[in-house]
Amino acid sequence: MRERDIFTNKYLVPLLAILACLLWGTAFPSLKLSYEALEIGKDDYFLKMLFASYRFFIASLLLLSYQVLSKGKKSFKLKIINFQPLLFLGLLQTTLQYFFFYNGLANTTGAKASILGTTGTFLTVILAHFIYENDKLNLQKGVGLVVGLLGVIIVNLKQRSFDFSFTFLGEGFLISSAIVATIASIIAKSLTRRIDPMLVTAYQMLVGSVTLFLISITKVKPLSLNFTSSTFLLLIYLAMVSAVGFALWYTLIKYNPLGYITIYKFVIPVSGVFFSSLLLVEESLNFNILAALILVSVGIVIINYKKRVVDVERV
Repeated sequence: MRERDIFTNKYLVPLLAILACLLWGTAFPSLKLSYEALEIGKDDYFLKMLFASYRFFIASLLLLSYQVLSKGKKSFKLKIINFQPLLFLGLLQTTLQYFFFYNGLANTTGAKASILGTTGTFLTVILAHFIYENDKLNLQKGVGLVVGLLGVIIVNLKQRSFDFSFTFLGEGFLISSAIVATIASIIAKSLTRRIDPMLVTAYQMLVGSVTLFLISITKVKPLSLNFTSSTFLLLIYLAMVSAVGFALWYTLIKYNPLGYITIYKFVIPVSGVFFSSLLLVEESLNFNILAALILVSVGIVIINYKKRVVDVERV
């Protein structure tokens, strides 16, 4: 079966999209477990950057290896004109975004982090209104935004209290990560018009991971992290989550309408909260998180809902 046939099959497309989002959801508790096992504290910013550099470097190698095996050595060559925008994208999406994400995650719960990460979806809708002529805000999108953002507010309310539970180094960093990711996605969208999306992802991860590594070793030694067999397996798993998740997602976007695929992103906060409560002893489901999950998921579904069935776009 050809790649096009697989990624346009009406039964396989939902399964593959949900699989990608389930994988991304497992990253939240997996990172928490990695921090604990490697004894990386909340204030160990450079150790987190070092760990992130390992993860994304391995992920980039996995993607480039797949590209060579599936499409040949010539497929990963780039024109000189594309180096600068890819360099900028790597610094933005992998280095800056994941600096905020890794350090923010260490200062809040995995469940809350998975929900706050969806703020990027709503920010994308707002920015798209001003950037793309065919993607304007309307009543449907407005309702979806309000419902989703209400969920983000609720998850920051302490249970049985009306006080906000918000720290700049925790929830603030996670929202900053979502903002950076939104800007990066707009840049990536323009790049994928002339470069294979797989290569865009692989090269930006490669650039970002090397930058994270160079910054981190100014304060910590390259071998500061004492990996055991279990923590090394966690690292490999997280690298595979990035590689496989993005590979599936960008290939789905290539062969299907973006709005049709985006609806499945509601699975990320659901799986993030579920796996966090399942794998992390200190975390459990509560009313605020469940209410926020429902509202965020409903908001994303409303934004992407269409009354008529969307035909698969053959590109």
